[in-house]
Amino acid sequence: MQSPLFGYNEQQTQDRYSLQNSQMLRVVLEGHDDILARKGTMVAYQGLIEFDAEYQNNSQQRARAYTGEGLDLMRCHGQGTVYLSNLAQHVHVMDVDQDGLTVDSSYVLAMDSSLHHEVIAVDSQYGISGSGKYQLNITGRGKVALMTSGMPLLMQVTPDKYVNCDADAIVAWSTSLRVQMQAQTHSSGVWRRRGNTGEGWELSFLGNGYALVQPSELLPPQNAQIGQGLRAQYGMGQQGARAQNQGNVWS
Repeated sequence: MQSPLFGYNEQQTQDRYSLQNSQMLRVVLEGHDDILARKGTMVAYQGLIEFDAEYQNNSQQRARAYTGEGLDLMRCHGQGTVYLSNLAQHVHVMDVDQDGLTVDSSYVLAMDSSLHHEVIAVDSQYGISGSGKYQLNITGRGKVALMTSGMPLLMQVTPDKYVNCDADAIVAWSTSLRVQMQAQTHSSGVWRRRGNTGEGWELSFLGNGYALVQPSELLPPQNAQIGQGLRAQYGMGQQGARAQNQGNVWS
């Protein structure tokens, strides 16, 4: 049998986390190093691997219900190799150190079970849609696999060079960075997305660290009635991104 498909053979490596290709993660388990993966992302495995739903404590359940932010995880344990992928998104492996990583939970594919994660509030002048007021903070030492729509841009932030990112394109950033969320316009223009430019909200990062941006913006419907009242329709107010169009905002 012959086919160009044989060019896509399994990639052999001794690394625990590796990429089978740009859209598929390969993780080697040796029986003592469980990983937590997004539910339903296993596409194949070899060896004696078991998958169990990860328990959420009361605090995590309350945070998920209140903020809409959180992770639906499964625990992968045993001995063998597991392959993970989600909607053909691009996969990137990052090392988390003592500084921590702040990320939108929608972009987390897998992480070491030794890492700790909790929901945190992002500084915001308004409760807005897009990136939202709440994010996931991952701390400890270990690896985390992130997903992006397309190949991302990793921007370095220094005290003399701060970075502004569209709130609908930002994926993750160093927890040590100071973050401010603001409209990309002023005064009465806040009620529309900066005239006819289509730009809306931004995150400003200051300090020392990195910001990861994907080449895709997740925009809320401009003329849909979401939440309560006119403020909510434009993503402002407590109900702006938590109503019936939530899937359009964080999909």
